[in-house]
Amino acid sequence: MEFKGAMGGLYRITEWISRIAFSNILWALCSIPFLFVAFMKILMLGTNQGGPNEQITLNWALGILAPFTVFPATAALFTVVRKWVMGNTDIGTFRTFFQGYKENYVKSMLGGVIYTLLFVIMYVDVTVYMTQMANFKIVGILMLVLMIILFVSMFNFFSIVVHYQMTFKEVVTNSFLLTIARPFRVFSTLIGSGVLVYIGLRYPALYFICIPTLIAMLAFFNFYATYNKLQLQVEKKKLADEEAAALANGESEEEEETRENEDKDLKRI
Repeated sequence: MEFKGAMGGLYRITEWISRIAFSNILWALCSIPFLFVAFMKILMLGTNQGGPNEQITLNWALGILAPFTVFPATAALFTVVRKWVMGNTDIGTFRTFFQGYKENYVKSMLGGVIYTLLFVIMYVDVTVYMTQMANFKIVGILMLVLMIILFVSMFNFFSIVVHYQMTFKEVVTNSFLLTIARPFRVFSTLIGSGVLVYIGLRYPALYFICIPTLIAMLAFFNFYATYNKLQLQVEKKKLADEEAAALANGESEEEEETRENEDKDLKRI
């Protein structure tokens, strides 16, 4: 049954709210170990409980859990929003989510290991150079910039994992290359995500309802726009190459015909 008018608009809005909320819940359920430790860390910081040793232990726990929980769950979430952005809104969210979770688990987990290690290394470098080595603050600033680029490239990493059939090495390489080649589109994703995070800080309940899913939708939307633009450029180049080849073939045929006519004239003489 299809509703029209105001009832139809209201029905579509509630349907989208349900889709986004359900996918968000699935993501949270698959990320429970990481989210629990993160909640404990925030709680300790907010209440000034626990010393440096406890915070370090929690940091280690977050670093270990992230590749095996958050990264596969996020890849599964991107699998769902990819379908939505590409216009296929009638999919089964539960089935699509766990299908993406299963198919992309290894790649997303390996990517999580690499990203986590790089983040830890860069975070330590930034902390040391910015706080303990005043003469090398420029190095700390450079590492901070690289850290931001690394974070931004994760948006492309998840989008490429769910959109292309590539080897793990190709996924990681293209994530960084696309980030560098299309910085404005990617950083617009970063800005939009920052706005959503800020709204979530004002209304924390939204994190459980929609924030992660909306960030994933924004990231894949920008990635897909970049993908379509690159595809159009490739098609134009291919068409230009075909026209040039056809023109060259046409000229060679004319030259061959001219030579044949000249040979016939010589024979007559």
